[in-house]
Amino acid sequence: MAFPVALQLYSVRNEAEQDLKGTLEAVKSMGYEGVEFAGLYGHSPEQVKSLCEQIGLVPISAHVPYAELAADPDRVLSRYASIGCRFVAVPYLGEADRPGQDGFFTVIENVKTIGESARKAGVRLLYHNHDFEFVKVDGTYGLDLLYEKVPADRLETELDVCWVAVGGEDPCAYLRKYAGRAPVVHLKDYFGEKSENMYELIGIESKAPVRPSNFQFRPLGSGLQDIPAILDAAKDAGAQWVVVEQDSPSMGLTPLECAKKSIDYLRQIGN
Repeated sequence: MAFPVALQLYSVRNEAEQDLKGTLEAVKSMGYEGVEFAGLYGHSPEQVKSLCEQIGLVPISAHVPYAELAADPDRVLSRYASIGCRFVAVPYLGEADRPGQDGFFTVIENVKTIGESARKAGVRLLYHNHDFEFVKVDGTYGLDLLYEKVPADRLETELDVCWVAVGGEDPCAYLRKYAGRAPVVHLKDYFGEKSENMYELIGIESKAPVRPSNFQFRPLGSGLQDIPAILDAAKDAGAQWVVVEQDSPSMGLTPLECAKKSIDYLRQIGN
């Protein structure tokens, strides 16, 4: 394959919660080379490191809540560094911290500090976007403003190609825009149109009324994304890893079946 492929374990979170070792073994058997964590599922960093070594998976990265990172970056980042994670990503921002809100400017300053702590810990800090960063602040997308204000040696991108597209931009163009600053790329396919219930589909409840929608996350190659073109753009951007993520299963498949369908597709197209 052109890229080593990891699975974001949030895709199989219920399975990992019930049986982390068995889930990691299943992921390895599918052909994934690495995993990206979203929590440690009741295990210590030492246990997680040992499991990955036993099974032969690279613990390439982890999504760690922004609030945890901001509260005690040195302690939190050292935990993930001890597992062997090369990257840690800020995965999500609550409404008060998003572009268009005053809290976003605090986020920018905190990310500078977190990025410095990451450097000291030997970890590279990433930011994982959704679509809400494609709100303009003084004429500039919030996502671009974040990367403009925080130096590249403290913050790199983990562009999620689904959310870039849902945000109204071309994932390939965005990857190339951040060439040299895009070491990890989130591969995600989808079908349907932007709607109010998308954040329910990623496991975050919405209090807003939800209108019927045909939006769903899908295994790679089963949706609207041009995955071969995205992989070409990731190569141009200098990506080191691609990470498969599917926030919720679809097409009558289980989460593990979706994960297998995605990597089988990548193998089929010669990634």
